[in-house]
Amino acid sequence: MGLVLAVQAQNFDNLPDPIEDVNKVVDNTPDSIAKALMSRPKPGSSRKGNNPVLYLVGNSTMRNGTKGDGSNGQWGWGYYANKYFDEGRITVENQALGGMSTRTFYTDLWPAVRDALKPGDWVIVSIGHNDNGEFFDKKRARAVIPGVNPDTMYVGFNERTQKQDTVYSYGTYLRKYIQEIRQRGANPILMSLTPRNAYDEKTGKAIRKPQTEWGAYIAAVEGVPFVDLNERSGLKLDAYSPWKKDYHFYGDKIHTSKFGAEMNARSAAEGLWESTNPMLKPLQAMMKNVEPQLCDFRREEGKPVVFFTGDSTVKNADSEDDGMWGWAAQAFTVFDESKITLCNAAKAGRSTRSFIREGLWDKVYNSLQPGDFVTIQFGHNDICPIDDKKARGVIASTKDTCHVYHLANDTYELVYSFGWYLRKMIDDCREKGATPILVSLTPRNEWPGGKIERRDGSYGKWYREVVAETGVEFIDLHNISADFLDKKFAVKKLPDDKEKAKAKIAELKVRAGKYFKKDHTHASKLGAQMNARSFAKGLRQQNSKLAKYLAQ
Repeated sequence: MGLVLAVQAQNFDNLPDPIEDVNKVVDNTPDSIAKALMSRPKPGSSRKGNNPVLYLVGNSTMRNGTKGDGSNGQWGWGYYANKYFDEGRITVENQALGGMSTRTFYTDLWPAVRDALKPGDWVIVSIGHNDNGEFFDKKRARAVIPGVNPDTMYVGFNERTQKQDTVYSYGTYLRKYIQEIRQRGANPILMSLTPRNAYDEKTGKAIRKPQTEWGAYIAAVEGVPFVDLNERSGLKLDAYSPWKKDYHFYGDKIHTSKFGAEMNARSAAEGLWESTNPMLKPLQAMMKNVEPQLCDFRREEGKPVVFFTGDSTVKNADSEDDGMWGWAAQAFTVFDESKITLCNAAKAGRSTRSFIREGLWDKVYNSLQPGDFVTIQFGHNDICPIDDKKARGVIASTKDTCHVYHLANDTYELVYSFGWYLRKMIDDCREKGATPILVSLTPRNEWPGGKIERRDGSYGKWYREVVAETGVEFIDLHNISADFLDKKFAVKKLPDDKEKAKAKIAELKVRAGKYFKKDHTHASKLGAQMNARSFAKGLRQQNSKLAKYLAQ
């Protein structure tokens, strides 16, 4: 109740809806900032026993939206920070709030956080995006004096709080945080800001923020660990294609999508983990998952790797002769393994969307080296409902489009089109100097009209649209395998009698059934070998660079 009263006293819940600031950014939090404040965890409430707490102090780039749950398509990196810490030893509390500046967080939100601090706690201060504007305007009154001068100040009447107020420099506010954290026996850490989606016209590099120099200076003078998040994430953005840079942000050039938030969270964790500052050793001992996850294979010097990605038609149980098999499990029958390493990174039940969301694609991306190859074959599960429990359906098109969906597990996700996810994988491969190869779906054991089903009007069409747009190499395994099956089993014409035609189709399914197992989609070992041969045939037809690694 006290929190609600504090909010009402500040009149935050009466702010206009929405507010565009001097950066031409509309912050999505102030329209219901009372609700947002109550959605933040009570400072210290995450503490487990006598374990320390890592508090995050920041703005919407750290915690975005009214509830910070991505319902507006924007995510703050603080949402993902906990994955890098052992929650059995330390908990992470994201106390950031959209719209806050170094000054307003200190005056309005910091007292509650400060009072919750205990000896051994940690506090990351990474704030400053909102520090410009007017000193004493009615709506925000959040600007600070640029720089680190401890003697500069501006005194005036604060229209928002209806009180006399003193404004200090950016550096002075950082000093205040540091001093008060230490007074409580806790450990301060300064971090520079997240980069914006803005680039220098001459160099093309992400523009670095001046707060970086100010923060680094204060950290050095005060003897505080400093992580240059702005530089770390900026270097990553610099390596991305223009398209990839854009999708790391959503809605504007400051706030990040899930991709951008996860990237910033990793940059922050890497900065802490790789720091040689001895003050951080106790915190580093409580970290985890910082080293990038890789695919499970052994790289041999001088040999490229071909990574197979996809669903159960690419990787299945792959163990019993009479079981279900993915064709990549039989890729050894068509490749010369003395020349190339095979890594089957596919996983049953996945779509383009869930393969990426679950981090399976990241393992491939992290493992890639120049000269490698990646086959990309999805679609069987992409047509599922978008918002069900498995959350694997995609927008059925190749347009560069997305939409925020409220999922069955009461979370939100920014879902893209089938073609978008394919383009992401293609773009990621090229960024790493690897060769992406798009592979069409394996055919199903369905025989409309007495011939094997062809799905050229949906997935086949979408594949070709992506090929035309990106110039990616394309192996039409779907039609190569379908041609093989048609040659063996298809009939020129079904009987005119409906029952006889139905019986004939059933007969075809039984005869072709030796290439399938348990249903119309999954392959038997024989079917997997057939699809592997179709892939090899497609490589030769396309004069692919990967074809030179096929067995003779």
